[in-house]
Amino acid sequence: MFSAIRKVGSGFQIRQSLRFYTTKYTKSHEWVRCDDGKVGVVGITDNAQRLLGDIVFVELPQVNSQFSSSEPCGVVESVKAASDIYAPVSGSVIEANPELESSPELINEDPMGDGWIYKVKLSNVKELDGMMDEAAYKKFVDSEH
Repeated sequence: MFSAIRKVGSGFQIRQSLRFYTTKYTKSHEWVRCDDGKVGVVGITDNAQRLLGDIVFVELPQVNSQFSSSEPCGVVESVKAASDIYAPVSGSVIEANPELESSPELINEDPMGDGWIYKVKLSNVKELDGMMDEAAYKKFVDSEH
């Protein structure tokens, strides 16, 4: 975390906190965002939700479930198809997004924000090193079309 103090008006100071996140991507179109190397937030990419169309149901992983990288951990159903969600990293699920149970369309509306699927306690942070960054993922997606 980075803290900064700035001067406003006649000397009033405001402290701002900024976090630096690392977001990595898989070839199966999942992402994981991690800021501390211990806990990651997982979802599907904007590209994946566009290909699926209107999402109508999400089968969330159970809290305390453990998954290995690339293992199916949930399902996203749309008006077009059902698609497995694959764990981008190995670890234990510590939270599933409860909003998706009643509002699965959040994945269409904000796949990298409110449409996150679950949080995972990473068991091997080095797995992030083998994943694509944003530029590599965009290049990968472009090569698919």
